[in-house]
Amino acid sequence: MDNIIIHAFGNRTQLKELRLAHRELDVAINELTDIPHADQLRIRRLKKEKLRLKDLIARMENTRKS
Repeated sequence: MDNIIIHAFGNRTQLKELRLAHRELDVAINELTDIPHADQLRIRRLKKEKLRLKDLIARMENTRKS
């Protein structure tokens, strides 16, 4: 029983951290896109990482619901 509670709490904490990282990437992307000659490769990589986090968050949320 204790392992289940610890696991659920750990997942909740990890989910919060992933959401925070996703928001931070969003801010970074927005700031870079405001720069006229920003590194487009860097922006694409950040967007790809943001999408990866979004998918991971969605998978974790779906796992919690089932």
